[in-house]
Amino acid sequence: MNIGDKLDIRNILQDLASYRPRRRGWIWRDKMPVDIGPFHYVQASASLKNSIPLPSARHLGNIDPQPDSTITTEIASGRFEDDIRRMRMAAWHGADHIMVIRTAGQSHMDGLLEGTPQGVGGVPITRKQVRAQRKAIDSIEDEVGRPINYHSYVSGVAGPEIAVMFVEEGVNGAHQDPQYNVLYRNINMIRSFVDAAESKKIMAYGGLAQIDGAHNANATARDAWKVMPELLVQHAINSRMSERIGIKPDLICLSTVPPAAPPSPDLKLNLPYAIALRELMSKYKMRAQMNTKYMDSSTREATVTHVLNLLISRLTSADIQSTITPDEGRNVPWHVYNIEALDTAKQAMMGMDDLLSMIELKKDGYLYDTKREIQERAILMMEEIIEMGGYFNAVEAGMFVDSGCYPERMGDGIVRHMEGGIGAQTILKREKDYLAPVTAHFGYNNVEQYDITLKDDPAKLIGGCTFENSDLIQYIDELDENDNVNHRLDDSEKYRSTTALKPEVQWLGDGIITVDLFFPTDERTAEAASLEVAKKLNLSHPEVIHKEVLHPSEGTRIQLKGSVNFDIDTRHLVLPEKEDLLEEEAIFEYVKKHPIKVVAGTGGSDEHSVGMREVLDIKHGGIEKYGIEYLYLGTSVPIEKFVDAAIETNSDVIMISLIISHDDVHYKNMEKLHQYAIEKGVRDKLILLAGGTQVTPEIARSHGMDQGFSRGTKGRHVASFIVKRHQDMYED
Repeated sequence: MNIGDKLDIRNILQDLASYRPRRRGWIWRDKMPVDIGPFHYVQASASLKNSIPLPSARHLGNIDPQPDSTITTEIASGRFEDDIRRMRMAAWHGADHIMVIRTAGQSHMDGLLEGTPQGVGGVPITRKQVRAQRKAIDSIEDEVGRPINYHSYVSGVAGPEIAVMFVEEGVNGAHQDPQYNVLYRNINMIRSFVDAAESKKIMAYGGLAQIDGAHNANATARDAWKVMPELLVQHAINSRMSERIGIKPDLICLSTVPPAAPPSPDLKLNLPYAIALRELMSKYKMRAQMNTKYMDSSTREATVTHVLNLLISRLTSADIQSTITPDEGRNVPWHVYNIEALDTAKQAMMGMDDLLSMIELKKDGYLYDTKREIQERAILMMEEIIEMGGYFNAVEAGMFVDSGCYPERMGDGIVRHMEGGIGAQTILKREKDYLAPVTAHFGYNNVEQYDITLKDDPAKLIGGCTFENSDLIQYIDELDENDNVNHRLDDSEKYRSTTALKPEVQWLGDGIITVDLFFPTDERTAEAASLEVAKKLNLSHPEVIHKEVLHPSEGTRIQLKGSVNFDIDTRHLVLPEKEDLLEEEAIFEYVKKHPIKVVAGTGGSDEHSVGMREVLDIKHGGIEKYGIEYLYLGTSVPIEKFVDAAIETNSDVIMISLIISHDDVHYKNMEKLHQYAIEKGVRDKLILLAGGTQVTPEIARSHGMDQGFSRGTKGRHVASFIVKRHQDMYED
């Protein structure tokens, strides 16, 4: 591949069936002092063959020193073919750990997918997508002159299957932590840990680096800085399990997310925690990441927090340095933010090179005492878990993600049950003569009863499995005749093969532009004015991606997908309806005093699930966060079943998700739900809610629902409406 040529996506996709990955396993950077230009760097690694220096480097001979830590970028726009181009750009800016993860990712998947569907809210990683991206990374590695680690999730109920596919396809690292499944996706405890044992064994064979999921506790807890002792406990549980199963300590990476962010006293809270963690878990690697709980849509705010976190990395350690961008706050996965975050990490880390040779962390006083206290609380928590009978009992008692600082209890921890959750009752004890003649299998497999010489190489009994013989892998090119990469490439072909050029934010040829606007008025008026600007520019799907009040009446900054050079007369604006959301504390308190049950699912012929699950699950602030109990019925649920299930479980609310709109079927299903509730005599006792991309509040109400929810809906929106309607129904 020539530097001056664009990546040829069609060439990468050609002959994928015969492609084999170059290697298996994770590769760390070679850490070494280096002399570059007039400077000597201590915490550094080799320079790249081709790279993009920082803008300020033009004053220093365009030097581009690289830090010693592996540098991460998260790339997952939903179209894997466009992400390949981002990977190339990211590698030129120093990324050698590329994570294809975004919001839902794979933890909602119940099995392996095939083909190349477009991801919504995440990337459904299929074999073809993984293979194409790993093949592209091979050529990108040659271009920058450094190995690049490719990474995704091994989670959800399809974890072991995904682990197998990742080893087969040369994936180098993955998130794997059964506690993530249990606490945040409500997958059955026993199923999660059995699956994890098999997955970890497979990852150990493949030499994958494992990152845990402990950081999700401080991203989920109400007061994140209070769960520091629990974070140590979660790290210890997963790391020790991984090591016992066979993952090498230098491939076990703790996801070390600072539990606090400004305007809290960031360093005073986070530095003692970082030292406590590094000291107790010194045999493992550290992966430092920002806390997305405090991330909004402001690029400036995200950058400041990022730099403070990088300071902590330099004051303690970070073997992998993550680079989080404001994409999660904006839901606009833009190339530029990946690059800016990478440059921020590179600039800050090299700017703080050899910091600890010039300063010393105090061994007494506040820093030492706080560090020691965090460690003591963690040890006491672990001792109590053992006294309770183990992890499962502790989870059933709500010990985890409780916002009290252990041993304090706030009573808001996540509660799961050993007999409940997704995948319950799906684990069976093996028969004594169970045979599993495959490589990297956890537990007994009795191969020696057939041939004692094959005890350490059981796959020889069947002539080798896919790990030894890649020709046994079943490769499926495409399954969906409409949703596949070939059609998407055809639609944007002119932007690859002709002189046509179009701006983009998310995908090639999407035509999206972003503009900074300032209006000397209040927030609501400024937002309405910016949308009017977009309308006059004939922009489709206009969206405000950032709002920042500079003064309640004197001015508001707006970032919009669009640009304009004309004035807006505010007298002619139609101001958006003000959203009246309850404060989160009010929702918590009401639900605590008035338990609310919800029946939810995807109605009729709809098979989608991700959007609904994101509004339900606690991980991304779904209604479960507020203590609202829900029963998830799944996809393609008959309309009558919603009402019947609500009656059987004495539920208060029905939430139905509807995407399919041909022949107005979403209207008909809303009306059918409403009428069936009347027929059963429970309509006045139920709150009926509908959601989907084609659903608006007005449409939903006109078809018998109490309310409708469309794009951008979060758990708080739904929980707030439920509480207010519940109050109206029972407290008037």
